[in-house]
Amino acid sequence: MAQKVCKCGIKRKKGYLYFVGKNGHAYETKMARGKKKGGGRKVVAKCGLKKKKGYLYFIDKRGDVCMAKMLRGGKKRKRRRR
Repeated sequence: MAQKVCKCGIKRKKGYLYFVGKNGHAYETKMARGKKKGGGRKVVAKCGLKKKKGYLYFIDKRGDVCMAKMLRGGKKRKRRRR
């Protein structure tokens, strides 16, 4: 389950992608659609989080920053010889 880390209350806009950067701040960037290019990130909320290794940081439906433990593992694949 996810755990709330920072209550930001970010209002999401249509056509934008929201993420938590390396420095722990929340950003928004325009999504690429068809021939239109995206890019140009902008700080939306200055959280200043210290990210822990092995955790996924994301912005939930309410606009708050959350973290969840990344699941590692799965079935090992066989290597094909040529």
